[in-house]
Amino acid sequence: MQRGEILNGLRESDTDRLADLWRRADRTRRRYVGDEVHLRGLIEWSNHCVRRCAYCGVRADNRRLTRYRLTDEEVLDCAKKAVGYGYGTVVLQAGEDPELTCRRVAGLVERIKTETDLAVTLSLGERSEEELAAWRRAGADRYLLRFETSNRVLYNRIHPPKTGQPSPAGTSGPAECNDRLTILGTLRHLGYEVGSGVMIGIPGQTYDDLADDLALFARLDLDMIGVGPYLCHPNTPLADRDVWPEAPADRQVPATEEMTYKVIALTRLVCPRANIPATTALATLNTRQGWEEGLTRGANVVMPNLTPMQYRALYEIYPDKACIAEEGESCHRGLNERLKAIGRKPGRGQGDSPNYLRHLAADGPPAAAGVDGCLVRLTGKN
Repeated sequence: MQRGEILNGLRESDTDRLADLWRRADRTRRRYVGDEVHLRGLIEWSNHCVRRCAYCGVRADNRRLTRYRLTDEEVLDCAKKAVGYGYGTVVLQAGEDPELTCRRVAGLVERIKTETDLAVTLSLGERSEEELAAWRRAGADRYLLRFETSNRVLYNRIHPPKTGQPSPAGTSGPAECNDRLTILGTLRHLGYEVGSGVMIGIPGQTYDDLADDLALFARLDLDMIGVGPYLCHPNTPLADRDVWPEAPADRQVPATEEMTYKVIALTRLVCPRANIPATTALATLNTRQGWEEGLTRGANVVMPNLTPMQYRALYEIYPDKACIAEEGESCHRGLNERLKAIGRKPGRGQGDSPNYLRHLAADGPPAAAGVDGCLVRLTGKN
């Protein structure tokens, strides 16, 4: 798709043309990734974080949040539940927690890979090349790091640097490469399945910005793409509209359910072989049918939550998340019934991205751990 087509799709409001977009996305999904819905057991490992991202409820400056960190045994217990439910993957997600050291993460990944047949996806924030390489050697299969927006000015506002460290954004020279997009290039070089994505409807995000985001998905040739609506957390700077105004009404992207479906559908058309989840954020907007509607508009992955119940509400990146009160067994049974109702079935095995398998067949495994320069840089437009 050309950028103009993407932009037109994002602005589309005609019911018949939207129905055609849903059908096109669903046909493309069926052709390239099939009817199986891959289930990834989500384990929210820690809500400690050293970052101050302006949109996130687990940001370091949120003093109202009770912090927790699962023990390795608790994580392993969750992973074994995933095996029992027939899931092929666990996703270990956390804030940027310095207690989740290189050694600790590597050791836990090794145990999961030794004691189960699960694929392991990590989503632990911005980490060094040395850490990423060590975790890959330990057996980690995938890494998810959302770049959130391709607009450099907006990115800088919502994503300040770590305390005491200068931001690479807007500088020149090698330091400019030290951002999330460069990390995605590192992940590709190390042989991970590479996942990224964006928020939809960030205050200040325009339709042009979002069209550029989708075009960037294609340029990055992503294996996994997670997109979800921006959901406001009251204890974050973005909740203050005097400080964080929206773009003009005719340019601001709305953080709505329909806009999320548009982005899922267009993402499927732009990146037909990628694994695309119907996210928890989408299910939060529509608890009854959000997952199903996403799955019929291009998505092929769902991530049921396996975090122990006593911690689940504390991983509050946004309030009132879906599924925080539903036990894993109940969620598993209900999810199978919901998939059957829309003519879909749970996936078998680890559910590798067809895009990743295509890369692997063409290029073979990576030769060494390292990265040369930037893959692509965030744009600097306003």
